[in-house]
Amino acid sequence: MTVKIQRLFTVAMLSLLATSSFAQGGGSTGINAATSSLTSYVDPVSTLILAIGAVVGLIGGVRVYIKWNAGDQDINKELMSWGGSCLFLVLVSVVIKAFFGV
Repeated sequence: MTVKIQRLFTVAMLSLLATSSFAQGGGSTGINAATSSLTSYVDPVSTLILAIGAVVGLIGGVRVYIKWNAGDQDINKELMSWGGSCLFLVLVSVVIKAFFGV
């Protein structure tokens, strides 16, 4: 039984090696196509992230204002959390553009 398993394993490995040797052809063409396709999405994604950051900033501003008028004591914590999320989203959009060189 073990000899059959070894032979089957050997045949499977040899077929995988043969398949991978045929797949080495146009790798650079595929990588270049993927790169150009990916860089075409950078500007819309960056703009979308900035729009989400603007909406988060507006919601956070309203929430902080409501807490401030209600006399809540932890306004600083709320302000830092909403402000930090807005700052994070703005920095992500800038880093994405810088990473892809757009």
